[in-house]
Formats: sequence, structure tokens, C-alpha cells
Amino acid sequence: MTRETEDDALRWEGDDDPTLAPGWKTVGPPVAAPVGASGSDAASAATSGTENSPANAADDVDADTEAEATAEADGDQAAPASQTGSVELVVLGILAGVYLLYTIGWLITALRTSAPGVSVVSDAMYVLGLWLAVLAAPCWFALALRAGARRRRLVWLVAGVIVLMPLPFVLGVTA
Repeated sequence: MTRETEDDALRWEGDDDPTLAPGWKTVGPPVAAPVGASGSDAASAATSGTENSPANAADDVDADTEAEATAEADGDQAAPASQTGSVELVVLGILAGVYLLYTIGWLITALRTSAPGVSVVSDAMYVLGLWLAVLAAPCWFALALRAGARRRRLVWLVAGVIVLMPLPFVLGVTA
């Protein structure tokens, strides 16, 4: 085996392509950029296989202007959603575990507690209330996650931790 063969195994064909940014490699066939896509003209010309002529540049400007006008007319001013941070994910995971424990606590309470036996209607309402208490924690968690801002979401989740505590289970009333 010669030294050249070993070196060839460590390189890919096209590694020395001057149009690639440092650290980037071409993968797959070139794809034409969609109209109105952001990016440099050189990158879009390289991917579409055309050179940047004055006629093409004028078409690109017209397409960008039309896309901006359409976005303004539609009222599409929404900023892209920001990613959830690591601390927020950890807090949401802990709160999700608390809500799961609350659901299990209310489920045990509903299964262990019998209706007082005063009348059929009051027994039915008592049992219905117990099962709605079981469903309250997961429903509160799901609805709180749909709250708009991060701070509002956290406030609603903490309020739910306080309000939805399974007191009959914690105090041992169901034993």
C-alpha cells in the first residue's frame, strides 16, 4: 500500500471547491432557491446554476418587493417564536411531574372514597366531582402551556400547584 492511497481515503471529492464556505461541504444535487428566500446572491446563483446578470438581479428585486408588499398587506408582522431555554425546560419538567403526582393522588382519592349515601343525586354529584378533580390537574397543565408569554405560563402553572393540591390524599382522609 502506498502513502498516496491512504491520504486519498481521508478526503472527499469536491473538498477543495472554492464556492464552499470554510467547514461546509456540498451534499446532494443543487436545488434552486425559492422566490423571496433570503440569502446572498452568490449562493442563490451557485445553487441555481445561473450567473448574476443585471436582468436576473432586476427580477430578484421585483420578486422581493412583491413578497414584502404581500406580507405587509396580509399583516404578517409576527416575529419568529423564540426557543425555550434550558432553565425553563427543567422548570416545566418539574412542574409536569408535580401535576402527574397530583393526578395520581386525586385518582387514588377517587378510587378509595365512597359516596356519603344521602341520596342518589347527591351521590352522583359527589362521584362526578371526584372524577373531575382527577381530570383537573392534566387539564390545567395543558391549558397553562397554551398561555401566551413565558412569565404568564409560569404564573399559571405555579398557581395550579397551589390550587390543585390533593388535600384528601395528603391529609389521609381516604384511609
